[in-house]
Amino acid sequence: MVLKNMKLAAFFILCLFATVHTSAQAESGATAKQVVEKFQSELIAVMKNGKQLGYAGRYDKLYEPISNSHDLTKIARIVVGKEWEKLSEAQQQKLVDVFNRLSVSSYAHNFKDYSGEKFVFDSEEETTRGGVVVHSTLVIPDDKPVKFDYMLKEKGDSWRIINIIANGVSDLALKRSEYTSILQREGFDALIAKINEKIDNYSKQ
Repeated sequence: MVLKNMKLAAFFILCLFATVHTSAQAESGATAKQVVEKFQSELIAVMKNGKQLGYAGRYDKLYEPISNSHDLTKIARIVVGKEWEKLSEAQQQKLVDVFNRLSVSSYAHNFKDYSGEKFVFDSEEETTRGGVVVHSTLVIPDDKPVKFDYMLKEKGDSWRIINIIANGVSDLALKRSEYTSILQREGFDALIAKINEKIDNYSKQ
């Protein structure tokens, strides 16, 4: 069963949320809910053709939807925390690029088959810091549903995902601790090598 044994990859750090609000929207462009639902529909479309596409095909199909819906620069900064300011501009860009590839490869690996899954919108909240969290459920036939919390912030005239929590689990909270530790102990090149190794492993599984 697809997703049954998948690692609930989430990309991003836990935030604090409060007041309920609906249809949060940037000055122009899609609402936060629309950004999430568009990404989910593109993800389901890839899953439906997952076997025929193979890993490389899924990667190609998901690259643009992920780049358009996620704020990957902000995510990369969150991952390394205060260490970001110690990196050169070239290193910062390299980290953003490799983290972008890691995000896409993780989705391409984990969402590779389709068995009638569908996303259902649950609710939307505004955060105390001007962000929005969109709650939805991935319904999986003959299996337990998966709760997804998408956390978004405005970037320009659109909303971008900065964190995804699946069934209460944020993998990036752990990654932040791991990655900053590698940066401090072994340096930037060692971190890039470790991330590239993860990407390579995803492509082979």
